[in-house]
Amino acid sequence: MKNIDKLLLPLILKAGKIMTGAHDIEAGDAVSEKGGDSANMVTVYDVAVQNFLMSEISKLIPGACFFAEEKENNSEDLMRDYCFVIDPIDGTTNFVHEYHYSCISVALFSKGEIEFAAIYDPYQDEMFSAVRGAGAFLNGKPMKVADRDMAHSIVAFGTCPHMKKDMGEQSFRLAYALYSECSDVRRPGAAALDLAHLAAGRNDIFFELLLSPWDCAAGALLVKEAGGVITNAEGKEIDFSAPSPVLAATPRVYGRFIEIAKTVLAE
Repeated sequence: MKNIDKLLLPLILKAGKIMTGAHDIEAGDAVSEKGGDSANMVTVYDVAVQNFLMSEISKLIPGACFFAEEKENNSEDLMRDYCFVIDPIDGTTNFVHEYHYSCISVALFSKGEIEFAAIYDPYQDEMFSAVRGAGAFLNGKPMKVADRDMAHSIVAFGTCPHMKKDMGEQSFRLAYALYSECSDVRRPGAAALDLAHLAAGRNDIFFELLLSPWDCAAGALLVKEAGGVITNAEGKEIDFSAPSPVLAATPRVYGRFIEIAKTVLAE
């Protein structure tokens, strides 16, 4: 596990070139919809990034297993010595539209603990990384969450676009309740990158009412190592073996945030 960041970060940087080399993404057969859902797209670039990372990591760590978006998974693998949780392109809809707010997200689980995390934004060439117990970094420089009060906070949130009928209204009601007390809200469209930005002090609160493990695992370690708080909607530790609500914030505003969230979600 020693120096795992030095082994993995160069691979993730190379994978980013697959994203930045993509053009006219909607042309031809590069994009398909999972289950016919227009809000749940996959591209040949998602698959290419994932295959590249799985292949190269396997060379470095023979026997490593993978829990990744574009493959069948077994949550029991998270308890193994080396299980890499990968979202090859988080913010695929943004990617397809060439709206440059997408990223690569990689987390290493060992016996159920997140030991390493990296989120790479290839458009801004920003690498957010963390090793458990060693702090969080942006392009190698230490980063930490902000210390703003609620009135001066920015909220980033996700809208659960794959579950609009079940969670859309709740998502916007919670966003409005927070909007009433904070500075403003943002909906950029890539949960992993939103969490990385929280860790870097660029926003103060993030929520999405249902995220898959690959959407939030790396971001969870970044937030914790940068001094933030991340839980499920009940204020408990996130169970990464299944999709979960994700609420993250700076320590200064988390208490009020979870109070508002519990009230809105109980309605």
